[in-house]
Amino acid sequence: MNESEAAPVKPGETYEVSINAVGEKGDGIARVRGFVLFVPGVKKGDYVKIKISKVLKNVGFAEVLEKLERPPQDSKYA
Repeated sequence: MNESEAAPVKPGETYEVSINAVGEKGDGIARVRGFVLFVPGVKKGDYVKIKISKVLKNVGFAEVLEKLERPPQDSKYA
């Protein structure tokens, strides 16, 4: 079993995510199904379309495809 089989995302997949934090090295942090993804070149509060570039056992890395307009707030997730 390789490392990416345990993760809920795979390299090449795309997602629309909110950046909810910034890590020690300045990369944005997003989550997909609870899985942590590091995204360079973004800031907290950004809403972006990303492409998964690398997946490790506990974290993944993604690149920004485009910055998006923030979707309407849904009260059950706010």
